[in-house]
Amino acid sequence: MNALKIAATGMAAQQMRVDVISNNIANMSTTAYQPRVAEFADLIYQQYQTPGTLTSQTGSVVPAGIQIGMGVRPTTVSMEIVQGALSQTGGDFDLAIEGKGFFEIIQPDGESAFTRDGKFYIDAEGLLVNSDGNALADQITVPTDAQRITISNDGEVMAYFGDAVEGQTIGNISLTVFANTKGLEALGGNLYRETEASGAPINGAAGTEGIGIMRQGYLEDSGVDVVEEISELIEAQRGYELNSKIITAADEMYATTTRLR
Repeated sequence: MNALKIAATGMAAQQMRVDVISNNIANMSTTAYQPRVAEFADLIYQQYQTPGTLTSQTGSVVPAGIQIGMGVRPTTVSMEIVQGALSQTGGDFDLAIEGKGFFEIIQPDGESAFTRDGKFYIDAEGLLVNSDGNALADQITVPTDAQRITISNDGEVMAYFGDAVEGQTIGNISLTVFANTKGLEALGGNLYRETEASGAPINGAAGTEGIGIMRQGYLEDSGVDVVEEISELIEAQRGYELNSKIITAADEMYATTTRLR
């Protein structure tokens, strides 16, 4: 009887599913968070009678055969690519991406990381940095005497000085896209890193060649649909419960067998 082992794989799968759902719900307020979904596949089958074989009695072909599955296994926990709603903040250095794209951030070790979290600040040197103090790869430096900063949809950064009507361009913020966004490695802190699965980063101006545009004074909300996550949680809980009932039933059958005389 393989029911105990099979049900155990089912309980482990549903536990992982609950873990993924709980992480999504925990990040329901995280800026530009992309929800995750757990995916599964069935395990190898025990072939007691392969479909299409000839029977020894009549010599006819077996139409279906006898194949007993051995349970389930996790295959991936993939990132769902969704566009979060844009919330207006009014901040000069709050940027939301509408469409595809990531901001490129330079980490302390010099490596690039990528994020859709457009909450930026100015450090002591005037550089635009994220909440961890890591600078944008575009190295935008805001002059201390600038009265106002505007960032266009295509990423052009302009500073206005004194009573001047026209601004001066002080840099451009570019965006990065990937051939396979789901192949990015999550680092935490709303950051991702390229992998062989994601492909090399493709850098370009916002609004060109399928790259999204920027919205100054907005931030992208989390992509988590709380109602859907709660529904998935209930389903996973019931799946876990059903697998536990199988273990209970199998245990009772073993107990019956041991009582036979």
